[in-house]
Amino acid sequence: MAQGLHVGLVGAGRIGAFHGATLRSLPGVAALTVVDADPKRAATVAHVLGAATAESPEALVAAGVDALVIATSTPGHASLLALAASAALPAFCEKPVALDLATFDDVLANADRAGTFVQVGFQRRFDDGYRTARDAVVNGTLGNLLVLRAATHDPVPPQPAYIASSGGIFRDLHIHDFDALHFVTGEEIVEVYADGAVREAAWFDEHDDVDAAVAVLRLSGGALAVLSGTRHDPLGYDVRLEVFGTADSIVVGLDPRSPLRSVERGAPPLGSRPYGSFLERFEPAYRRELESFVESVLSLGESPSTLRDARAALLVALAADRSREERRPVRIDEITGVGAPVA
Repeated sequence: MAQGLHVGLVGAGRIGAFHGATLRSLPGVAALTVVDADPKRAATVAHVLGAATAESPEALVAAGVDALVIATSTPGHASLLALAASAALPAFCEKPVALDLATFDDVLANADRAGTFVQVGFQRRFDDGYRTARDAVVNGTLGNLLVLRAATHDPVPPQPAYIASSGGIFRDLHIHDFDALHFVTGEEIVEVYADGAVREAAWFDEHDDVDAAVAVLRLSGGALAVLSGTRHDPLGYDVRLEVFGTADSIVVGLDPRSPLRSVERGAPPLGSRPYGSFLERFEPAYRRELESFVESVLSLGESPSTLRDARAALLVALAADRSREERRPVRIDEITGVGAPVA
């Protein structure tokens, strides 16, 4: 490890291959070994990256890697984090860590017992805009927070096979918004009133999911947040966070490439190349989060995106699912069992 980390990458799909390319470019990474459920895919990605391959995650750990980067589909996250904990390996894991609270709490308990470092992949924490918005809240330049508006709109929906195991729009897509609201404001989300609809792709119904969603969120400090999400946006990938205070109003994600067309006379036209995907929009943030992971592991630093942060976001997503199903506001403490259901 003196010359850098030997990182094991588990998952060689789109995000895994993307992370692999980033890891190979980092000075703190000396070697990379790739494993995937599809050995041919692992071999292809490893060849492109100049990396080695392993037959299984267990073989990867046995090979003596210094850290794991977990980029599989969500159902594999919990068992891989358990493997990392059993081997006392630091791990980076894509979100969501788990789709239910019991599984998540098992992961958390294992990590706590082992004392292992875990960083969860909430890349918006490393985006310049979100960090600047957080600074504005912290230093008080916004004044008293009034209302926030968050939006995440995909250009096209994922494949049905992905949606089938994704956990639904709140646990898959909007979990980023829930974490970003907490990160920017420093406050907890304490209540959710959510709804959703199938507006374009009828097959979402087959998975008890929706392709359009909204929510009203109450923060612990009293401010309100309004959330919107869609799986369809004809102009591109649209992610924004607007923060309104008594002293200033700011927005993250509004720039010449934002896929939003104004119809006001004299307004500038939409940029010629709007963001086409989350990888394109957040490419610098994705790099920074892995830089942070490697630096934290080498320096024995603290995680900038902990399992407890991820648990808080999952609780909000679960509350949103319950709210949509029962058509009522749901307090977060209902999900944890601390409070009584709202009448």
